[in-house]
This record gives sequence, structure tokens and C-alpha cells, in this order.
Amino acid sequence: MSSSVTIRDYKLYKATAALKKPIADATHTLHEISFLVLRLQLENGIVGESYLLSFQYSPAAIRGAFKDLLPHIKGYAAHETGKVIKKIDDLSEYFGNQGINRWAQAAINIAMWDAWGKYLGQPVNKVLGTHRDKCSIYGSGGWISYSVDDLIEEVSGYVERGFRAVKIKVGSPNWRTDLERLRLVRDAVGREVNIMMDANQGMTLPAAIQLANAARELDIFWFEEPLHHQNFDGYQSLKQQTGISLAMGEREYDTLPLVSLLQRRAIDIWQPDLLRIGSVEAWRESAALANSYHVPVLPHYYKDYDVPLVCSVPNGLGVESFDWIDPLIDQPMLVKDGFAYPHEGPGWGFNFIDELLTEIVL
Repeated sequence: MSSSVTIRDYKLYKATAALKKPIADATHTLHEISFLVLRLQLENGIVGESYLLSFQYSPAAIRGAFKDLLPHIKGYAAHETGKVIKKIDDLSEYFGNQGINRWAQAAINIAMWDAWGKYLGQPVNKVLGTHRDKCSIYGSGGWISYSVDDLIEEVSGYVERGFRAVKIKVGSPNWRTDLERLRLVRDAVGREVNIMMDANQGMTLPAAIQLANAARELDIFWFEEPLHHQNFDGYQSLKQQTGISLAMGEREYDTLPLVSLLQRRAIDIWQPDLLRIGSVEAWRESAALANSYHVPVLPHYYKDYDVPLVCSVPNGLGVESFDWIDPLIDQPMLVKDGFAYPHEGPGWGFNFIDELLTEIVL
């Protein structure tokens, strides 16, 4: 069996989603919504696929990481994900195992899981073991660059589609501007819809405390990344002074920050990013660590991967939704009445449409 499921070849592609105008949060302005799509071909012809969100950032660097790492995975079997993680860790150690090489490692790992699921004829969540058949999903966006009309149109659209929670960006130069936008969103969606706020590390501790206290009347479900992600004492202070639920994790490449936050009782929701943390295995390890402290998991961005993963762990709370890849893939995820359902096809259950991909020569 091993020879038929070994990795024979690979190709890398780029895909781009439509973006009418730049969008901005408290710390970034995005001019492009783009993705790198990796395909691994096995000896038996099965193709495992993965993608990562790249925006306009460091295109030469991430392509270079793939160029450096991909030749070393040929000959490994699709199920030998742990061996490949060890191989890539060894190759990356000199310049650092965190950062850009970790993204390439994760893309390879995700594509291997896709290929292995396709070989078994089973979805990834069934291969891993299923705790639930669906999970909650919230509508994300609410960019600081939006006009008030744009903001209300987006959150109202999510509610009309059956979403029961929405998240908007905060971290304006004056926190009172954020508060007013939050009030308008609450008026638009009503009291039955959860509202979350995300500062993308763009606030000072005093401003975050002011906003959290002032927004208490609006029943904010959680406050995401108000401070620099390594300001553990700041998060502890924010929690102690406001009592607001705090959500973090998308910036982390390992679980050491999670441990620091857990020990300070300064995190309420763990949000691992599958591509940054490096693999399905590392994602699940972090979820297990969070579960040992009774902290739920609600990961960052990658809903088409995260729904199966959340359904495979006991402390999965839900997932984040952007629609960016939906027009680019053959099987958009089923989202209904505030819930998302894992793809039913083998592997991850979806593939990018060939005609929308541009091959990248490595």
C-alpha cells in the first residue's frame, strides 16, 4: 500500500478573490485577497489539496519556503504526516521553526490529510473521530474602513442569511467611535444576535479597558486581540478590571502563549490558526491543552478546514465565516440557520476550480 500512496509530485497555484476596494482593520490595510493552493499528487493518481490565505504579503518569501521544502517530501506516504513534520522542523531549525516555513509546512500537512482521506474514501472529521455533526458559525468582517452604511448592510445581511452572531473590527483612533459603531450594530441586529469585537492588536490597555466597560450594556460576547498578542500581563489586567470574555490565538505558532494566558486566567476562547500553528496535529494538540482548562476552541478564518476539526474535538465552540473562497471552489460549505456542516466528500471535501488557478513555477 505504501508505494501507491507516496507523494510523487507537487504543484503550486495562485487564486484571487474579488475585492471592490481596499479594506482595513486597526493594524492592516488589505489591497488583495489571494490564496496559494498546493496540490500533491500520489503515485496512485490521488491529488491532495490545500490552500493558505496570502493577501499581498511577502509573495517571494512564501513561494521560496515552498520551493525549499517541497522537494524533501517526495517519497513520503500520505499518512506519514508526523514524519514530514519532523523532517520540515529539522530543515527549518537554523533560520527558525516559526514564521514563513511553518505556513508552508501546514499547507503540506493539510494536503497530505486531504490525500489520505481521499484514499480512505472518508471525510477528515470521520477519520479523526466525530464529536458533533455541525457547529455554530459567525459572520466576520465589520472592517474599520467601512462606512456606517457598509457596516450595517453587512451585519444585516448575515442575520438575513440565518447567522446568529457577527464580529466587527474595533481599534479606531478614538474608542468612542468604536462604541458608537457597536451601538448601531446592536440596533441593527437586535438582542438575539451575539456581537463580538476584534481589535487586531491595535489598542492600548487603557483604551481597551474603557471600551470594554462602556460596551457592557451592549452584551459583547467576546473581545478579540485588543492588545499585542504577547502582552500576557496586559490581558490579565484587562480581564480583572472589566470581566469581559477574551479571545486570542490566531497569531501563535505554538502553545506557549496559550499556557501563559491559561495560567493567568486571561483567556476564555482559544482561536488557533491552522496555517500558523503548523499542522492538523498541532491544532488538535492545542485544542486538547485548552480543553484541560475547560476553554473552548473557536479557530481563526479557515472554515472549510476548521468545521471538520471543530467537529472532531470535545471543546469545539464554532467557526469564523468569510465567503472569500466560496466562488473559487467546487463545493461551498453548507451554512444554514447559524450552523456550518462538514463537507461530505472524502478528504476535506472540496477543491479549487482549475480554471481559476494560475500555476506558480518554483
